[in-house]
This record gives sequence, structure tokens and C-alpha cells, in this order.
Amino acid sequence: MNLSERLSDDMKQAMKSKDKFRLTTIRMVRASMKNLEIDLKRPLDDNEVLDILSREIKQRKDSLQEFKKAGRDDLIADLESEIEIISGYLPEQLTEEDIQEIVRQTIHELGASSKADMGKVMSALMPKVKGRADGKLVNQAVQQFLQ
Repeated sequence: MNLSERLSDDMKQAMKSKDKFRLTTIRMVRASMKNLEIDLKRPLDDNEVLDILSREIKQRKDSLQEFKKAGRDDLIADLESEIEIISGYLPEQLTEEDIQEIVRQTIHELGASSKADMGKVMSALMPKVKGRADGKLVNQAVQQFLQ
């Protein structure tokens, strides 16, 4: 079962169980998916769905930081719950040690040695960690190794 089918099934299950919060969250993700399908004029594959899920989580994490700064405790709990629901569709996340090992291997493979090689390293790395690691963590690890 691919991610699109899984999201559809979970949406139906949320309707049946009357879990309005989960239903709303899944509907928002599916709306983003549908918009991209319309733009591309074809169904999405799992990698594209992973991109959307990652983007949705990133948007919510950014909003979460802003709400914390503004002291909006009423909105923080909802966003954290949405992040948790969406994260359930992503593959298991890499640990910091795993990320550092992948970064180390990629830098060695490419022969990168300075910050000027950052773009080359990141473009080689991101497909390897797609959906399994936050881009900020990967970027920080690359910066750490290229100093």
C-alpha cells in the first residue's frame, strides 16, 4: 500500500471513528497532495508524497516556533498534535549519529574539503536522507564537517 492509499484509508477510518482533529489534519495534507497532482496532471509517487509530508511538518514547526515566541499556548498543543500525526506517515527518522555517518561518507566520496563544496555535498546527500532526516540537521552536520 502506497502513502496516498494509506492516507485515504486513515481518513476514512478517522471519519468512522469521528476523530475530527485527525480527519482535519489528514484532509489538509491530502489537499496539498491534490494541488500538486493538478499541477503535474498525474498521480503522485511516494517520493513526491514524502516531499509534501516533509514540507507540511516543516511549515508546522516554523509556526510552532512563532507561536511559542508570541506566547500562544492555545495553538501550540494543536500544532504539536498535527506534527505527530503527519510524522506517523514518514519513514523512521535517522539518528544524529546516522546522519553524521552518511555525511562523512558522502564528503569522502565527493572529495569535498571546504565550504565551497557545500552545495555539491548537499545535492548528493538529500536524496539519501529524503524523508528520514530534517534538512536543517543535515545542513548543520555538513557545515560541521567542512570547517
